[in-house]
Amino acid sequence: MRIFVTGASGWIGSAVVPELIGSGHQVVGLARSDASAAALEAAGAEVQAGTLDDLAVLEKAAIDADGVIHLAFKHELAFTGDFEGAAAADRSAVETFGDALAGTGRPFVLASGLLGLTPGRVATEEDGHGDDWQTAHSAPGPSARRATAEVVLSLAARGVRSSVVRLPPTVHGDGDNGFMAIIVGIARATGVSGYLGDGTNRWPATHRSDAARLFRLAVERAPAGSTLHAVAEEGVPIRAIAESIGRQLELPVVAIPEAEAAGHFGFLATFLGLDSPASSAATRAVLDWQPTGPCLVEDLDQGHYLHPPSAR
Repeated sequence: MRIFVTGASGWIGSAVVPELIGSGHQVVGLARSDASAAALEAAGAEVQAGTLDDLAVLEKAAIDADGVIHLAFKHELAFTGDFEGAAAADRSAVETFGDALAGTGRPFVLASGLLGLTPGRVATEEDGHGDDWQTAHSAPGPSARRATAEVVLSLAARGVRSSVVRLPPTVHGDGDNGFMAIIVGIARATGVSGYLGDGTNRWPATHRSDAARLFRLAVERAPAGSTLHAVAEEGVPIRAIAESIGRQLELPVVAIPEAEAAGHFGFLATFLGLDSPASSAATRAVLDWQPTGPCLVEDLDQGHYLHPPSAR
């Protein structure tokens, strides 16, 4: 298959591209910079220059492809406070892909998120749809992104083999600059490895290689309208994460009072306080996806996150 991939040079995309090529697929990756283009060429992919705002480029790339995997999101815009703007750009791209693929039976796979889907209980692939998707997040930005995932699933009725892969808050591995790296940085800066409450609240997790394999399986054979969970571990206690970081950095592991959480963790305080376990039982059954990568604490204990990004 000829597969168009947005976000192809990002953290997830740079694992998805070789996974696809290694399975015999031809990959065309969207690149918004010369550095991204060079990385894609080095990986053996074709390059399509452009950004998520270049809707005509996205349309033609989708029409010319046998399938689309949409990983890109304007995270830098979201992290500056304009989550709604980032979600709106994502929605426009998704609608463009949907129109281009309508009636073809070709696959369209969207990356989405799991954190906060069903706080306090294990989320399944059946959750977050229909009347209850709006309750998954109360904030306008995240709610808009959840709604976009529902748009992708609805494309099944328009002749698109659409699926949504929900990712855990941490897709870990050597080179990860996401939440785990930020938490390690906070521990270094404050001199303690902290957690909130009693630290029993949980985050699901998966290794990057396992997430990449699930995206390949989804584009190859996920049924139309499928919701898939890229979850290797249902719930890793936040305290276990703090303890691993404490061991690696030789720092005390302490509970951070709720009143001090925002000052200590910054924007991560809200996320670290969520108990958000998730299951992937249905995903494993339908696609025979079996995670094989190391678990999160094992990965942390290997010391990957102790090195600055330039050294990884």
